[in-house]
Amino acid sequence: MNAIHLLIFYFIIINLVSFIAMGADKRKAQKHTWRIPESTLFVLAIIGGSIGSIAGMHLFRHKTRHWYFLYGMPAILIVQLFLVLMLIFSPIEFLVL
Repeated sequence: MNAIHLLIFYFIIINLVSFIAMGADKRKAQKHTWRIPESTLFVLAIIGGSIGSIAGMHLFRHKTRHWYFLYGMPAILIVQLFLVLMLIFSPIEFLVL
């Protein structure tokens, strides 16, 4: 398994975890039990789970009234896409494991 396969596997897993975390937090909010901290939801998005977080927000209708989630999650995704494009089209060759 090469580095590209590992990265793809990582992004699939982190996005699934982010998606499930949004759903779990919505369920906990409805039941008035202990919640997942907002900082944890943002960290999951920042470390690669922004697509899962955005999908979970809209599918579960969770955190969509909070401006910092409504605009923050897409902003994180845009920054991540920009960084990936910079790596792909960079004239500098990176060491591939």
